[in-house]
Amino acid sequence: MKTPVTKNDRLTVHIEDLTHDGAGVAKVDGYPLFIQGGLPNETAEVHVLKTLKNYGFAKLKNIIEPSPFRVDAPCPVFGECGGCQLQHLSYEGQLAWKENMVRNVMKRIGKIDAPVLPVKGMEKPWEYRNKSQIPFALEDGQVLAGFYQSKSHRIADTNTCLIQSDEADRLMRAVKEHALELDLIPYNEETKKGQLRHLVVRKGRATGEVMVVLVTKYAKLSKKDAIIKLIREVEPNVTSIMQNVNNRNTNVIFGDETNTVWGKSIIEDLIGDVRFEISARSFYQVNPVQTEVLYKQALNYAQLSGNETVIDAYCGIGTISLFLAQQAKQVLGVEIVPQAIEDAKRNAELNGFTNTYFEAGPAEEVIPKWYKEGKKADVLVVDPPRKGCDEALLTTIIEQRPKRVVYVSCNPATLARDLRILEDGGYKTMEVQPVDMFPQTTHCEAVAWLTLAF
Repeated sequence: MKTPVTKNDRLTVHIEDLTHDGAGVAKVDGYPLFIQGGLPNETAEVHVLKTLKNYGFAKLKNIIEPSPFRVDAPCPVFGECGGCQLQHLSYEGQLAWKENMVRNVMKRIGKIDAPVLPVKGMEKPWEYRNKSQIPFALEDGQVLAGFYQSKSHRIADTNTCLIQSDEADRLMRAVKEHALELDLIPYNEETKKGQLRHLVVRKGRATGEVMVVLVTKYAKLSKKDAIIKLIREVEPNVTSIMQNVNNRNTNVIFGDETNTVWGKSIIEDLIGDVRFEISARSFYQVNPVQTEVLYKQALNYAQLSGNETVIDAYCGIGTISLFLAQQAKQVLGVEIVPQAIEDAKRNAELNGFTNTYFEAGPAEEVIPKWYKEGKKADVLVVDPPRKGCDEALLTTIIEQRPKRVVYVSCNPATLARDLRILEDGGYKTMEVQPVDMFPQTTHCEAVAWLTLAF
């Protein structure tokens, strides 16, 4: 089928929307063109680079009418680095686009009529990440560090990142400068040679504690004392230096072996009044300020009086569970990863909670077992991965019929899909609250509140 545009065409287009990776979308006779750097409500001249059957790609050549929300991106490697997609869109514009995006997927994918509230954003949408995973490379004798270019494993070399902590910036620069003299030769994915794969920096925002994790190919650190000395001089707040050994041919960051090099094996942080222990490989939300906003919203939708039993499916290390346990009669958490369940139990003990119970296993199997044992939920909370809830879990929810369901989502598209299934099974979506956990990116989280309809 002939497309309405061909390669090398020069066109004037009106950009209508953004894709999930931040490219502008214009339509020519209904045919979508994806334009990197374009923003909604812009008129621009573009050069068509490639055409496929159902869509094409074009290069932004000249902005004729800019968006009122267009700004100069402050990061020198924006557009090269794949970490941020929206620095050229003002924060006001980002929040407006995210609200519209969530509203659109609710209607288009889920056919959901519930109100979508304005996005809860940040007062300071920079330097919010409490975890940084920084890859290294060696090119022409120079050590590079930064973040991967979009859809690539080439590093966009930089000395600072505007969305990570100052501590991570300082440590990245120091390791980059001294890597060769410390025998931390950057690992090469093609030759499989080298030692240093990643530098991971974690920070407890409330406690100020900092953990440094060196991800290396080999267990032996030939200049361990010098490495410890450098890290502690650069960042006095470091309380934990860890080493993770990953000798596999993989793009996965962590290997199975983690050792303490210096200090403690964990750091601590607080979400609200709840304290958590964080190990090198623990899952923990990367934006602690907005995590509290997100969890308070979930708590609000749970409508707890102190007499309810809450089940937290996909409970992880117990972050939402313990937040809810402050106001529930009891909270039962289930998670398929056994180590996460051990972390959840330890975190409950750390905070003195006696009204929590955690069990490892698939939620769709454990929850029906609990019901047979008489452990029935008044409120059920889910916080699944990006792929959304397991179909069997949705069936379990519909069969067990808790009075309220609170769905915390990191992917509005799969949220909308799952809400449709729950509504068809007897629930009504009352409200959806988007929360901006990742400013400067296209990602948006949301919390949905459902009640039994019949």
